[in-house]
Amino acid sequence: FLSIPGVAYFGTLGFLQLTFGYLIGRIVVARLLLPAYYRGELTTAYGMLERTYGLGVRRFTSGVFMLTRLLADSVRLYATALPLALMTGWGIGLSILVIGLATVVYTYAGGIRAVVWVDAVQMGLYLLGALVAAVAIQQLTPGGWTNVLVSAGQAGKLAVVDARWDFGTAYTLWAGLLGGGLLTMASHGTDQLIVQRLLTCRDLRASQRALVGSGVAVVGQFLVFLMVGLGLWAFYGGRQFERGDEIFARFIVEQLPPGLTGLLVAGVFAAAMSSLSSSINALASTTAYDFWAPAVGARGDDRRALRAGRIFTLVWAGLLIGAALVFMPFGRGATAVEVALAVASLVYGGLLGAFLLAVRSRRADARSVVVGMVAGIGTVTALWIFARAQVAWPWY
Repeated sequence: FLSIPGVAYFGTLGFLQLTFGYLIGRIVVARLLLPAYYRGELTTAYGMLERTYGLGVRRFTSGVFMLTRLLADSVRLYATALPLALMTGWGIGLSILVIGLATVVYTYAGGIRAVVWVDAVQMGLYLLGALVAAVAIQQLTPGGWTNVLVSAGQAGKLAVVDARWDFGTAYTLWAGLLGGGLLTMASHGTDQLIVQRLLTCRDLRASQRALVGSGVAVVGQFLVFLMVGLGLWAFYGGRQFERGDEIFARFIVEQLPPGLTGLLVAGVFAAAMSSLSSSINALASTTAYDFWAPAVGARGDDRRALRAGRIFTLVWAGLLIGAALVFMPFGRGATAVEVALAVASLVYGGLLGAFLLAVRSRRADARSVVVGMVAGIGTVTALWIFARAQVAWPWY
């Protein structure tokens, strides 16, 4: 909600190329991985790895997921605190605490059912907020959207497709198709955050339709928010901002009348709380089923696992809030969505490789899978640390 307009503000519509890969990745997951999940009664995505390679691999991949989700979603929580801090004057730290505590209340009380239903309501607010912002830009920008499009076109900001084969450029057609496709195969095929939602569908066919349909919808969704970013660029005359996530937040708080400000701030919170609540629930269920239940001899006892999961809900909420507070001094430069996707990309390749081996090959054993994941994650992390300028995040 806040980050994508910032991407277009500082760049072009090129981010949209990633969504082409997102759609392809969803189609592959729907055809390849979802049937494997629905063939067995699984409590987490990583249960499939246990059936093939044993409990050790299941725990290892679960641990990788939990660390990645903690880092990525703490960044999102930080970004969401910005408009609340601007609006109330509380400071980002207090705003992080308020959002985190508000989210954990309904996640703790309702579990995955509450998460799914609240997500549906929040999605409506999220999209309504974008449409309200578009109308506001039309009213507040001299010449309205006609001037926005003319100015953006003259500045080259309407460019969508960049066909160069350049590893140092994040948003090209090939980075979008390959990087976006593999990223989505990993996030929607191996990440408990998404898999837990897909497994709540009525049956395999319903799950496949929901997954592929979301891929079509996400193209339009990102286009809307990228266009909002271009509108903000025209409104502010290309003014420089310290953080990309700050631009839309400032527009909401400083330029809109109170009623519209409240509506868009609700959209901001809806977007963040939707992601945060799903993450907390996924982290809690993964901890309960993949670590706690085997350790205490409670496998198959869903009642005990549910009680433990509620405790882990509070634990993970606290860790996410703490990590967001730690991120505060580093929240400059790239937008939160870019940082979150880059962090996830460090481990998603290794996770995806393990799942594809489990589905398509019987030659690998537990040791080789873990060694391969460690080697892959280590290599990508080294690229991120030492060659970030030469290799943009979608390429790894």
